[in-house]
Amino acid sequence: MRSQYSGGPGVLPLEVLDVPTATSPRRQHVTSEIGIGIGIGRTPVARAFLCVALLSFPAFADEAADIRALLARGDPAAALARADVALAAHPADVPLRFQRGVALMDLGRDAQALAHFERLCEEHPELPDPWNNIALLQVRAGRIEAARAALDNALRADPAHRIARANLGLVHLMLAEAAWQRLVDSGPVDPALGHRLEAVRALLAGARP
Repeated sequence: MRSQYSGGPGVLPLEVLDVPTATSPRRQHVTSEIGIGIGIGRTPVARAFLCVALLSFPAFADEAADIRALLARGDPAAALARADVALAAHPADVPLRFQRGVALMDLGRDAQALAHFERLCEEHPELPDPWNNIALLQVRAGRIEAARAALDNALRADPAHRIARANLGLVHLMLAEAAWQRLVDSGPVDPALGHRLEAVRALLAGARP
Protein backbone atom coordinates (compact mmCIF):
# COMPACT_ATOMS: atom_id res chain seq x y z
CA MET A 1 0.00 0.00 0.00
CA ARG A 2 1.21 3.50 -0.76
CA SER A 3 -0.05 6.66 0.81
CA GLN A 4 -1.84 9.40 -1.06
CA TYR A 5 1.53 11.03 -1.59
CA SER A 6 2.88 8.49 -4.05
CA GLY A 7 -0.10 7.01 -5.84
CA GLY A 8 0.38 3.77 -7.69
CA PRO A 9 -1.59 0.64 -8.47
CA GLY A 10 -4.45 -0.09 -6.13
CA VAL A 11 -4.56 3.42 -4.66
CA LEU A 12 -7.98 5.03 -4.68
CA PRO A 13 -7.83 8.63 -3.43
CA LEU A 14 -10.87 9.80 -1.50
CA GLU A 15 -12.10 13.23 -0.54
CA VAL A 16 -10.47 14.64 2.59
CA LEU A 17 -12.83 14.75 5.54
CA ASP A 18 -13.07 17.77 7.82
CA VAL A 19 -12.06 16.08 11.06
CA PRO A 20 -12.61 18.08 14.26
CA THR A 21 -9.57 18.71 16.42
CA ALA A 22 -9.70 17.38 19.96
CA THR A 23 -9.37 19.87 22.78
CA SER A 24 -6.48 18.13 24.51
CA PRO A 25 -3.06 19.07 23.02
CA ARG A 26 -1.87 15.46 23.00
CA ARG A 27 -5.00 14.44 21.10
CA GLN A 28 -4.72 17.06 18.35
CA HIS A 29 -4.37 15.56 14.92
CA VAL A 30 -4.29 16.61 11.31
CA THR A 31 -5.63 13.90 9.08
CA SER A 32 -5.76 12.99 5.44
CA GLU A 33 -7.17 9.92 3.81
CA ILE A 34 -6.50 7.47 1.06
CA GLY A 35 -8.39 4.52 -0.33
CA ILE A 36 -6.72 1.25 -1.15
CA GLY A 37 -7.65 -1.91 -2.94
CA ILE A 38 -8.35 -4.58 -0.38
CA GLY A 39 -7.50 -8.22 -0.84
CA ILE A 40 -4.79 -10.82 -0.73
CA GLY A 41 -1.58 -9.31 -1.99
CA ARG A 42 -2.25 -6.08 -3.87
CA THR A 43 -5.25 -7.24 -5.91
CA PRO A 44 -8.20 -4.87 -5.43
CA VAL A 45 -11.17 -7.03 -4.50
CA ALA A 46 -13.08 -4.76 -2.20
CA ARG A 47 -13.21 -1.21 -2.21
CA ALA A 48 -11.92 1.81 -0.42
CA PHE A 49 -10.59 2.54 3.02
CA LEU A 50 -9.45 5.73 4.72
CA CYS A 51 -6.03 6.08 6.29
CA VAL A 52 -4.84 8.70 8.72
CA ALA A 53 -1.54 9.83 7.28
CA LEU A 54 -0.13 12.34 9.79
CA LEU A 55 -0.41 13.49 13.37
CA SER A 56 0.59 16.91 14.63
CA PHE A 57 1.16 16.67 18.37
CA PRO A 58 3.53 19.09 20.07
CA ALA A 59 6.79 17.66 18.81
CA PHE A 60 10.25 18.37 17.45
CA ALA A 61 8.73 20.51 14.73
CA ASP A 62 11.68 20.73 12.34
CA GLU A 63 12.22 16.98 12.27
CA ALA A 64 8.52 16.27 11.90
CA ALA A 65 8.17 18.83 9.12
CA ASP A 66 11.11 17.36 7.22
CA ILE A 67 9.68 13.85 7.45
CA ARG A 68 6.25 15.07 6.33
CA ALA A 69 7.88 16.77 3.34
CA LEU A 70 9.67 13.56 2.36
CA LEU A 71 6.42 11.61 2.58
CA ALA A 72 4.65 14.29 0.54
CA ARG A 73 7.31 14.00 -2.15
CA GLY A 74 6.78 10.25 -2.33
CA ASP A 75 10.11 9.28 -0.77
CA PRO A 76 9.17 6.97 2.12
CA ALA A 77 12.63 5.36 2.23
CA ALA A 78 14.23 8.73 3.00
CA ALA A 79 11.40 9.53 5.42
CA LEU A 80 12.00 6.27 7.26
CA ALA A 81 15.75 6.91 7.47
CA ARG A 82 15.14 10.43 8.77
CA ALA A 83 12.61 9.17 11.31
CA ASP A 84 15.04 6.54 12.57
CA VAL A 85 17.74 9.16 13.10
CA ALA A 86 15.30 11.50 14.87
CA LEU A 87 13.93 8.71 17.06
CA ALA A 88 17.42 7.70 18.12
CA ALA A 89 17.61 11.12 19.78
CA HIS A 90 13.94 11.35 20.81
CA PRO A 91 12.67 7.76 21.16
CA ALA A 92 9.45 8.68 22.99
CA ASP A 93 8.25 11.29 20.48
CA VAL A 94 4.80 10.19 19.35
CA PRO A 95 4.52 12.10 16.04
CA LEU A 96 7.91 10.83 14.91
CA ARG A 97 6.92 7.28 15.79
CA PHE A 98 3.63 7.66 13.97
CA GLN A 99 5.32 9.00 10.84
CA ARG A 100 7.78 6.13 10.94
CA GLY A 101 4.81 3.78 10.78
CA VAL A 102 3.38 5.68 7.81
CA ALA A 103 6.73 5.38 6.01
CA LEU A 104 6.71 1.62 6.62
CA MET A 105 3.21 1.43 5.17
CA ASP A 106 4.26 3.42 2.10
CA LEU A 107 7.14 1.00 1.60
CA GLY A 108 4.77 -1.96 1.71
CA ARG A 109 6.37 -3.33 4.87
CA ASP A 110 2.99 -4.14 6.33
CA ALA A 111 4.03 -6.63 9.02
CA GLN A 112 6.57 -4.19 10.43
CA ALA A 113 4.10 -1.32 10.21
CA LEU A 114 1.47 -3.34 12.05
CA ALA A 115 3.87 -4.28 14.84
CA HIS A 116 5.02 -0.67 15.05
CA PHE A 117 1.49 0.73 15.41
CA GLU A 118 0.53 -2.00 17.86
CA ARG A 119 3.41 -0.98 20.14
CA LEU A 120 2.33 2.64 19.85
CA CYS A 121 -1.22 1.69 20.81
CA GLU A 122 -0.02 -0.37 23.78
CA GLU A 123 1.74 2.71 25.12
CA HIS A 124 -0.88 5.27 24.04
CA PRO A 125 -4.26 3.53 23.80
CA GLU A 126 -5.96 6.92 24.11
CA LEU A 127 -4.84 7.94 20.60
CA PRO A 128 -7.35 7.00 17.88
CA ASP A 129 -5.21 7.51 14.78
CA PRO A 130 -2.79 4.59 15.27
CA TRP A 131 -5.78 2.31 15.84
CA ASN A 132 -7.22 3.51 12.54
CA ASN A 133 -4.02 2.62 10.69
CA ILE A 134 -3.98 -0.79 12.36
CA ALA A 135 -7.46 -1.29 10.94
CA LEU A 136 -6.26 -0.37 7.46
CA LEU A 137 -3.41 -2.87 7.68
CA GLN A 138 -5.77 -5.57 8.92
CA VAL A 139 -8.11 -4.93 6.00
CA ARG A 140 -5.24 -5.20 3.57
CA ALA A 141 -4.40 -8.56 5.08
CA GLY A 142 -8.01 -9.70 4.74
CA ARG A 143 -8.62 -9.71 8.51
CA ILE A 144 -11.86 -7.73 8.50
CA GLU A 145 -12.98 -8.73 12.01
CA ALA A 146 -9.62 -7.57 13.38
CA ALA A 147 -10.07 -4.30 11.51
CA ARG A 148 -13.46 -3.83 13.14
CA ALA A 149 -11.94 -4.41 16.59
CA ALA A 150 -9.23 -1.82 15.91
CA LEU A 151 -11.80 0.74 14.79
CA ASP A 152 -13.87 0.04 17.90
CA ASN A 153 -10.77 0.91 19.92
CA ALA A 154 -10.26 4.09 17.90
CA LEU A 155 -13.82 5.18 18.60
CA ARG A 156 -13.54 4.34 22.28
CA ALA A 157 -10.55 6.65 22.37
CA ASP A 158 -12.38 9.39 20.45
CA PRO A 159 -16.08 8.87 19.68
CA ALA A 160 -16.01 11.96 17.44
CA HIS A 161 -13.24 10.60 15.19
CA ARG A 162 -14.93 10.88 11.80
CA ILE A 163 -12.39 8.93 9.76
CA ALA A 164 -12.61 5.92 12.06
CA ARG A 165 -16.41 6.18 12.01
CA ALA A 166 -16.45 6.26 8.20
CA ASN A 167 -14.05 3.31 8.05
CA LEU A 168 -16.20 1.33 10.45
CA GLY A 169 -19.11 1.78 8.08
CA LEU A 170 -17.01 0.39 5.23
CA VAL A 171 -15.92 -2.54 7.37
CA HIS A 172 -19.53 -3.39 8.22
CA LEU A 173 -20.35 -3.38 4.52
CA MET A 174 -17.42 -5.73 3.85
CA LEU A 175 -18.60 -8.08 6.58
CA ALA A 176 -22.13 -8.04 5.20
CA GLU A 177 -20.88 -8.77 1.70
CA ALA A 178 -18.78 -11.69 2.92
CA ALA A 179 -21.62 -13.16 5.00
CA TRP A 180 -24.17 -12.93 2.20
CA GLN A 181 -21.73 -14.32 -0.35
CA ARG A 182 -21.23 -17.37 1.87
CA LEU A 183 -24.99 -17.87 1.85
CA VAL A 184 -25.12 -17.61 -1.93
CA ASP A 185 -22.26 -20.10 -2.25
CA SER A 186 -23.97 -22.57 0.06
CA GLY A 187 -27.14 -22.98 -2.00
CA PRO A 188 -30.25 -21.27 -3.34
CA VAL A 189 -31.25 -18.05 -1.59
CA ASP A 190 -34.18 -15.69 -1.61
CA PRO A 191 -33.91 -13.23 -4.53
CA ALA A 192 -34.14 -10.39 -2.03
CA LEU A 193 -30.84 -11.48 -0.51
CA GLY A 194 -29.22 -11.42 -3.93
CA HIS A 195 -30.48 -7.87 -4.39
CA ARG A 196 -29.03 -6.85 -1.03
CA LEU A 197 -25.69 -8.38 -1.98
CA GLU A 198 -25.68 -6.46 -5.24
CA ALA A 199 -26.58 -3.26 -3.39
CA VAL A 200 -23.73 -3.67 -0.92
CA ARG A 201 -21.29 -4.30 -3.73
CA ALA A 202 -22.52 -1.19 -5.50
CA LEU A 203 -22.00 0.86 -2.34
CA LEU A 204 -18.47 -0.45 -1.90
CA ALA A 205 -17.65 0.06 -5.56
CA GLY A 206 -19.04 3.59 -5.28
CA ALA A 207 -16.18 4.48 -2.95
CA ARG A 208 -13.92 4.38 -5.98
CA PRO A 209 -13.39 7.64 -7.86
